[in-house]
Amino acid sequence: MSNPLIDHIKNKKVLILGFGREGRSSYNYIRKYLPGLFLTIADRRDIYIDDRNVRLVTGSDYLSCMKDFDVVLKSPGISFFGVTVPKGTEITCQTDLFMRYAPCLKVGVTGTKGKTTTSTLIYEILRAANVPTCLIGNIGIPVLDRFDSSAGCTAVIEMSSHQLEFTTVSPHIAVFTNLFEEHLDHYGGFNGYAAAKLNIMKNQSADDFFIYNADQDLSEYYSRGAVLSAAIPVSASDGEDSDFLKLLTTLNPRLMGRHNHQDIFFAAAAARCLNIDRDAVKAGIKGFGGIEHRMEPVGIYEGIKFVNDCIATIPRAVMCAVEAVGDTDTLILGGMDRGLDYGDFCRALEESSVRNIIGLPETGHMICLRLAELGSRKKLFRVDGMENAVEKAFCVTEKGKSCLLSPAAASYNYYRDFEEKGRHFKNLVRSHGTRKTGNPPTR
Repeated sequence: MSNPLIDHIKNKKVLILGFGREGRSSYNYIRKYLPGLFLTIADRRDIYIDDRNVRLVTGSDYLSCMKDFDVVLKSPGISFFGVTVPKGTEITCQTDLFMRYAPCLKVGVTGTKGKTTTSTLIYEILRAANVPTCLIGNIGIPVLDRFDSSAGCTAVIEMSSHQLEFTTVSPHIAVFTNLFEEHLDHYGGFNGYAAAKLNIMKNQSADDFFIYNADQDLSEYYSRGAVLSAAIPVSASDGEDSDFLKLLTTLNPRLMGRHNHQDIFFAAAAARCLNIDRDAVKAGIKGFGGIEHRMEPVGIYEGIKFVNDCIATIPRAVMCAVEAVGDTDTLILGGMDRGLDYGDFCRALEESSVRNIIGLPETGHMICLRLAELGSRKKLFRVDGMENAVEKAFCVTEKGKSCLLSPAAASYNYYRDFEEKGRHFKNLVRSHGTRKTGNPPTR
């Protein structure tokens, strides 16, 4: 049986650009079908691979080799800002190839925040409806790892802006949760970031569905498709539908707050497009077990409830978390400076009920300094690392209230990613609490 993806590349000069998780997945998939195809792998870092049919290009100038290839299979983390793409070279990625050639129905989910929760909710609803499905993409599973097993299923694909940047095909159902400033360093500004995100619906047909956030006017970007609206308030639903959506928000305590309710509405709208019955929608939402690092309860230690929301890398996500937790006494924030404007965020923090703000380098220090300049009434603490942040949180947080880690910044100045940062926080909290009391946490 012919494999159209392999047919597309088998007679071409192929470069795998970037050798992280997706790059290795791409190499493994190509080698499964084309063991003798000569490949080039390029990465800024030194890499090693035991394959005599591979040429390695490494070092700071690794992008300059692109002109020598017919197809460049680009990994998502590599920025092309300021890079000239050679004429005649096809720049593609795993997401693009999956969208073009995988023999399944595709549901794509993107947005600055909420895409992981929304994707997982749609997946759980499909499972509850006994629909063959897989959950892949930015959630942590490279799409080519599921290419061969995708026939006849409904693939739910979480799509980052990086994975969408060079896609030429849009999914049958595209969910766009929201659009805020993010990854400005990668794209050289907001317009490039927005354009990458909106590729999710750019190539849809009149038979496709675009589900978007009614709180944001994206009308200038779409002109085709059956458009649904999911937001708070849910403008696309009234009467019975409105009552049903309100019911959905009461079914799972891991989905607190308006931002999580909005994700429920997106998932319910996608289910409606797929003709999923309401019982399966309710069962899927009830079965949602939460996302690590997103409003994740760590435990109660010394009377303090600790919450890990390390996935919140922009200010708006932090304020949503503060609102959802409800009793945040201490907020730990800060990370790598990517050029975001924190002016409105500082004003929102000052108006919030948060009493203690603990700032990590670099942006946490900057935010604390700006609040101090504004004459803030908050207790502001600048610390040099997560260890000191956790120690300080145990000292200053009022018993019976919450300490929330919600950075409003990326993690790359000290950590590989937000997952590593969140797990470090959880380990420090748990070891401190156990060391102090000798007892396990109260759940």
